[in-house]
Amino acid sequence: MAGVGVGSTSTTSLPEEEITLTVKWSGKEYTVRVCGDDTVGELKRRICQATEVLPKRQKLLYPKTLPSKLADDAVLLSSLPFKSSLKMTMIGTTEDDIIVDQVESPDIVDDFELPRDEAVEIKDKHGNKQKLRRRISQYKIELRNPCREGKKLLVLDIDYTLFDHRSPAENPLQLMRPFLHEFLAAAYAEYDIMIWSATSMKWVELKMAELGVLSNPNYKITALLDHLAMITVQSDSRGIFDCKPLGLIWAQFPEFYSSKNTIMFDDLRRNFVMNPQNGLTIKPFKRAHSSRDSDQELMKLTTYLLAIAELDDLSTLDHNNWQSTMLKDVGINDL
Repeated sequence: MAGVGVGSTSTTSLPEEEITLTVKWSGKEYTVRVCGDDTVGELKRRICQATEVLPKRQKLLYPKTLPSKLADDAVLLSSLPFKSSLKMTMIGTTEDDIIVDQVESPDIVDDFELPRDEAVEIKDKHGNKQKLRRRISQYKIELRNPCREGKKLLVLDIDYTLFDHRSPAENPLQLMRPFLHEFLAAAYAEYDIMIWSATSMKWVELKMAELGVLSNPNYKITALLDHLAMITVQSDSRGIFDCKPLGLIWAQFPEFYSSKNTIMFDDLRRNFVMNPQNGLTIKPFKRAHSSRDSDQELMKLTTYLLAIAELDDLSTLDHNNWQSTMLKDVGINDL
């Protein structure tokens, strides 16, 4: 159990006011900083960063506050009656078995397509830009290998992009997407590679190690990013959801990467809503045992990546039509 004290005497917080929380958990105290325009979901993410209790494992309780409000990740913290004399209680435990945790995760099936005007509004919204700036200051990307001058950047999701995390198997290699190592080795010639998953860093490191991605002699992974690097944004039509802002990477390595030389593969298009011009929605790799022999997605995308590698600005491409329009534009007709 964890107690959270609030460093403010006001009953409500202004939208952009910083809120300092003292989190007591497992006999220790942690300082967690959020803002009034953050959501309960973001609060859980910050608590997770301090305690390693995953957001979905946290139950928050607060005096004179309906439990349903604290269970709703979309609720703004500025709407909650924080008082310095009261404490929030967090009930939750850390993960003992990361693999079991991932299998138990609910499957996301509603990958919505935002209207173009609304997607642009989300990207340009002042509040979302503020959240990105805060994340840039809070999250430090640790390089596993140096950034290489003159190389473009490929950012890859894990679940359903490189790995079928839902199907049962005795060996994780049985769930690896076909041609993964060949794809990464070929891409590495022109691109630095970062892996960004909406899961915990422990799981990212474990899964990539089990698949042999971190030790393959034919390529190197520049960095790993986890769910703590994501931000929460709001859509008028779809409510609040998390996404992966590439601006976090560009801000920390401006001399190497920008919107002009970066492309992201993810099976959920919502994840690159802050950078729609840089995202390519990959076909989900599911039911590995039956689809392994027929899945050719990474082989096709290898051809695409190498074909566009010489272009000066990748953000001008329409990656939504990578198999048709854009492939013809770069001279490829046989995918």
